Amino acid sequence: MGLLCLCYLIGASGCAWLGGKDKPEWVDGRASNYPPSQYLTGVGQGDNRSTAENQAYAAVARIFKAEVAAQAKDWEAYLVTEHDEVERAERRLTIDHVTKVSTDKVLENVNIGDAWYDSRKRVHYALAVVNRSQAEASLTDKVVSLDREIDADVMEARQATGNLAKVRALRRAGRNLVLREVYNTDLRVIRSSGQGIASAYRVGELSSELAQILSSNFGLTLQISGDHAEPIQRALVQGLVREGFHVTADSGEGDAESSELLVRGMTRLIPIEVQDPNFKYVRWCSDLEIVELATQRVVGAIARGGKEGHLTEREATAKVLRVIQQEFSSDVARAIAAHIFAEVTLPATAAMPAGCPREASAGKR
Repeated sequence: MGLLCLCYLIGASGCAWLGGKDKPEWVDGRASNYPPSQYLTGVGQGDNRSTAENQAYAAVARIFKAEVAAQAKDWEAYLVTEHDEVERAERRLTIDHVTKVSTDKVLENVNIGDAWYDSRKRVHYALAVVNRSQAEASLTDKVVSLDREIDADVMEARQATGNLAKVRALRRAGRNLVLREVYNTDLRVIRSSGQGIASAYRVGELSSELAQILSSNFGLTLQISGDHAEPIQRALVQGLVREGFHVTADSGEGDAESSELLVRGMTRLIPIEVQDPNFKYVRWCSDLEIVELATQRVVGAIARGGKEGHLTEREATAKVLRVIQQEFSSDVARAIAAHIFAEVTLPATAAMPAGCPREASAGKR
């Protein structure tokens, strides 16, 4: 009798959890108020409501990430390049990046449909829901918009007379096509039919077209002078080859005539006096220019530098050289590639950037 009275006093709030409403069915994955034909759902739980909601959003995001990951192999021709002389290297536009872009877009359409607190277990639950029709409209608009941009870029690339314009337009088209395919994958998840919107282009085809231009019609020539120029230039060659370019080293005998761009510069290694009884230090600096050979116009400039210490000057110099080679084969090569592809803009000036001191000589070896 006492228990019945207690339940009567609790009333509509439910007797099962003594203070909280009855456990909703969606906690166990059955959300009849949000039928699968109209909604995607995700359940999250946590010590507080905010954590539970974040986990619910994450549950929805995983649905899309799983499908993107399953399709990723089809995009590797663009995201990854291969060369006989080097290992495979990821492009700067990675699967993680495009997945995040698509997930952010999808989550714009996610709402918290319900929440529940299990007072006995002291656990909060949240239900995230995606209205399929609303999300479909949003993603369709994005795919159609990207299709227009891709068409324009491909047409520009195939009509352009200059190789640099061709390369940049094809690169833009390829980047947009990868993003378009990610959105289209999301669209297939949203649609109950599982169908997306067919594209006029394939990632692999545009990737091959760009690679053909880079290898046959778009040469890069390097002209590095100064301290330890040969191993530093070789490191930069390796880095640029990984980025997909055909690269030659200028021997001073007209090697640059068949190239589109010249990358020239100087590196210096300078022992410096530091009040340290245990270590010797060597400073390094490098100034590079990217020159358009047809016009002799400087279209980009890069300055790098730093210092390294070791027990002897010789060991410090060897350490500096290793650092420079790593920097040139990775960061500097990627910066040059990104500038050529118009993904970033390097400062362009006829004068060298203030990386190396003008008053210094060629430096000690």
